[in-house]
Amino acid sequence: MTPSSPAKAPRARAGAEVAPSYEAALQELEQLVAQLDAGQLPLDQLLVRYQRGAELLAFCRTRLDAVENQIKVLEAGELKPWDGA
Repeated sequence: MTPSSPAKAPRARAGAEVAPSYEAALQELEQLVAQLDAGQLPLDQLLVRYQRGAELLAFCRTRLDAVENQIKVLEAGELKPWDGA
């Protein structure tokens, strides 16, 4: 028995980013959602793409949290509502 099977998705290296940018991650995530919604994938590919989507979603959430924290610092610790102007 081998320690890893070919059906498993490769794991991202520790400390390595999932995507080069938030925008790239979001674009890839949108493509994955479209593929999953199409319902034409074999089960093993469906699982691999779902796992990749979960990684991308976590990356996007982390980046958004980091930006929110930077905004809080710029606003002296108080997060003010966005007025759109």
